[in-house]
Amino acid sequence: MKKNLKIAVVAAEVAPFSKTGGLADVTGSLPKIFHEMKNEVVVITPFYGKIIDPKKYSLTLVEKNFPIPLRGKKTIKISLWQGEIEKNLPVYFIEYKKYFSKKQNLYGSTHENSRFAFFNYAVLEILKKVNFQPNIIHCHDWHAGLIPYLLKNDPVFAHDQFFANTTTVFTIHNLAFQMGGNWWDAPPEKRDPGTGDLPKIHSKAMEKINFAKRAIIFSDAINTVSEKYAEELLTPEFGQGLEKFLGRREKDFFGITNGIDYEVFNPAIDKNIYTNYDWDSLWRKRKNKLALQKELGLEEAADVPLVSLASRLAEQKGYDLVIESLDTLLKLSLQIVIIASGGKDGKEYADVFKKIAKKHPKKFSFITPYTEEQASKVYAGSDMLLMPSRFEPCGLSPLISLRYGTIPIVHETGGLAETITNFNPKAGKGNGFVFKNYTREEFLVALIRALENFKYEKVWEHLVWQSMKQSFSWEIPAQKYLALFKKAAKNRTQKKRS
Repeated sequence: MKKNLKIAVVAAEVAPFSKTGGLADVTGSLPKIFHEMKNEVVVITPFYGKIIDPKKYSLTLVEKNFPIPLRGKKTIKISLWQGEIEKNLPVYFIEYKKYFSKKQNLYGSTHENSRFAFFNYAVLEILKKVNFQPNIIHCHDWHAGLIPYLLKNDPVFAHDQFFANTTTVFTIHNLAFQMGGNWWDAPPEKRDPGTGDLPKIHSKAMEKINFAKRAIIFSDAINTVSEKYAEELLTPEFGQGLEKFLGRREKDFFGITNGIDYEVFNPAIDKNIYTNYDWDSLWRKRKNKLALQKELGLEEAADVPLVSLASRLAEQKGYDLVIESLDTLLKLSLQIVIIASGGKDGKEYADVFKKIAKKHPKKFSFITPYTEEQASKVYAGSDMLLMPSRFEPCGLSPLISLRYGTIPIVHETGGLAETITNFNPKAGKGNGFVFKNYTREEFLVALIRALENFKYEKVWEHLVWQSMKQSFSWEIPAQKYLALFKKAAKNRTQKKRS
């Protein structure tokens, strides 16, 4: 394989165009680093017509009524849009109104598998249309999981010389999500075995296909977003029913811990926050805190710890621990700000937090929906960030919070176990507060430890200062990805010869 690669990045969401979580942050920032490392990169994603504004992002219509042939003699016509993440880094948007352009939300359709099966077919046709012959197709999460299967098994794509030298790498961002529906809803004997022919895209049978399982079986290499989560996924506790399949691919399965985009997440230049600052002007961070307290109607008090949560309203994120602990939390000298989004699954949590915010308006604030603009204000204005996740593949929020001098309090799991270390005030080392066992008691102990350290201004300022100076940029992870791509290509070539 040549030193400089041609990489096609495929994902259901890409920041800043569309986002529900950390997946979009990764797919919006990692391609930039690939590009800066002199690789040729394109990104392909759906065009969500109710969400993506062509004028805002200066998109151009490349072609209207471009035919996407499906198996079974059916053809669907799409529109193809083009934008840029940065100069000479194109993003192609696939517009098909039935599946994407009419949707108010990115996900939640009753025919989710059909939507993204079509997307996978369309991606391969688009690559041919724009004459981008990739060395690597980097498939992010289940939404792009059929591409490795198609390139090895589809009656057309498997024999298409355009893709004869294309290697696939599948990145697992969260294995709890494997397909449009819940994989565990079907009894074991009726679950997709991961092999065999695909049903027609529009059929009910398509909704039973496990995209992630097929990607794990047929990708040339697989990785997830932290080394610890990779270890966890090989166990029944965390493997979501696919631990045996990952175990069979263990030699091709790796963990690469995510980074964050230091151009996007930078309090020194962030236009969304009240006052810009860096580690040498921490007094300006206090201005952000007071401004946030004022905006949210909280008591304006610089000496009261402001603790935030910024994540999806989902059981995975540890909201049950927060709710179990509310009686104690509300008695402590602190303020709580939760900024979150969530669909139907998060309504129960949202209802609880709305009631608490109404009852304790000077102490508790609940912000929904989640917006990047408001999240920046919360990161800049908070003293601490809670992330008590049951499991966490990587955990970008604490990395962002450290960038803004907001100290994370986390459960020791997945990527959080790699990036956040317990602060030792005597040694002056560590960047957060960690609890080992997922219990209310240990969660509260970690929080109270943070609150006690906050009382000592010089100790806390040292913690904030050294945490802000840490680097969690994409440079090292991107190098690891490029090494993985080359290893995957080598393995693929060897398997073809054998």
